Amino acid sequence: MKKIFLLAITGILFLPSLPASAEEAPVKVMSRNLYLGADVGVALEKIPNLPAAAQFMWKQMKETDFSLRKSILAREIRSESPDVIGIQEATIWYCKAKPWSKKTEIYNFTRELLAELNDDYIIATKNGQEANNPGYSIGPIPFLTKVNDPDVFQPLYGQDSAACGFQIGDVLLVKKELREYINQVGNSEYKSIYKVVPTLMEIYRGYTWADITVQGRNVRFVTTHLESLWDENKIPKAAEQARQLVEDLKNTKSPIVIIGDFNSDPRDPRPKSSANPGEQPVESEKCPTGSSICSAYRVMEEAGFEDVGPDSSEPTTFTWGMNALLTGPDPVRESAAKKMGNSNGFTDRLDYIFVKNGVQVLTSKIIGQKPPYGTDHAGVVTSLNFSAEGSFISPALDKHNRFPISFWQGFGGLFVAFIVWRVVRRIRR
Repeated sequence: MKKIFLLAITGILFLPSLPASAEEAPVKVMSRNLYLGADVGVALEKIPNLPAAAQFMWKQMKETDFSLRKSILAREIRSESPDVIGIQEATIWYCKAKPWSKKTEIYNFTRELLAELNDDYIIATKNGQEANNPGYSIGPIPFLTKVNDPDVFQPLYGQDSAACGFQIGDVLLVKKELREYINQVGNSEYKSIYKVVPTLMEIYRGYTWADITVQGRNVRFVTTHLESLWDENKIPKAAEQARQLVEDLKNTKSPIVIIGDFNSDPRDPRPKSSANPGEQPVESEKCPTGSSICSAYRVMEEAGFEDVGPDSSEPTTFTWGMNALLTGPDPVRESAAKKMGNSNGFTDRLDYIFVKNGVQVLTSKIIGQKPPYGTDHAGVVTSLNFSAEGSFISPALDKHNRFPISFWQGFGGLFVAFIVWRVVRRIRR
């Protein structure tokens, strides 16, 4: 009997350890807006003087120097070691020397960041399809978007100036060891478009997604950037885009993680009497306070998505408020932020990670609120477990295509370029 007891004890002490797959680590997710590098709002105020707007944006982009910012962002990523990163404002700046020449890629923030990370991360890709939605762009238009920068253009083109533009979009980055676990990838567009100048200048937004097997379950990861511009007494495009996103995902049974810049704060639309230094949507006849009609944040909540936190109503969690040159808080917003309770100068919570369908939130925190700043947004990091049963793959999301450029849209652009060209020639004479 004593021998049997000793054998039993020995067997317990020397049981083989559980395989790693039975005790998988939490999945860490990060949201990061890279910032295109210039204040679009100020540039829009310069329209219809497009050359002035283009030069202004190029100058600010050079001053905010992504070659320096990428090292700050990379250190942050290495420190947190997220498995999946939802990127917004994945920006490409490109130029062309002559009206008839092809455009040249000058700066690609995503590729530069990946190189800075020593290729430890990749863009989620399956069957040649990247989780990389190009978003909206303002192309290099001869004469209209001409910028001067001899240091850049002399080595490239042998001249001091070129027509330049940019493209910003959404990208899903994953640790390279997750490459073999990517099941599906797709990109889609929102039907709701903000029209700065109808037909000629329209801002497209969309999202990119990837299904990835983690913890033995297929999980659908989405990253998006909803529209920031809005008009008084009209439903913000951000709210309309959030409704489409919810509708597009309604048949997804897998766990869902949505990462993004929603350009929506739980306080929106704001009472007209309240402080609003971030110029977020305000109450109106069409947009009553407390309603989801004009609030992307509330649209997500009402659809059953959980904000992983930290508590977005708490001022210390605000994620936007830096000045355009990233030297610190905007002076006006800094004062307002401190009155609200945010000592770092952030006045609005715009960045979130939403989850649904059997997702357990373990931890969450805000990052990037203190200098040095890699971007004008703070970010969100969360650790998650997935409790949904099964590893089935949900149907692919519908691919909503952009509206094609019509004959009149193309003709209109050429016509405006022609008029400006004639004016420039007369001035030179």
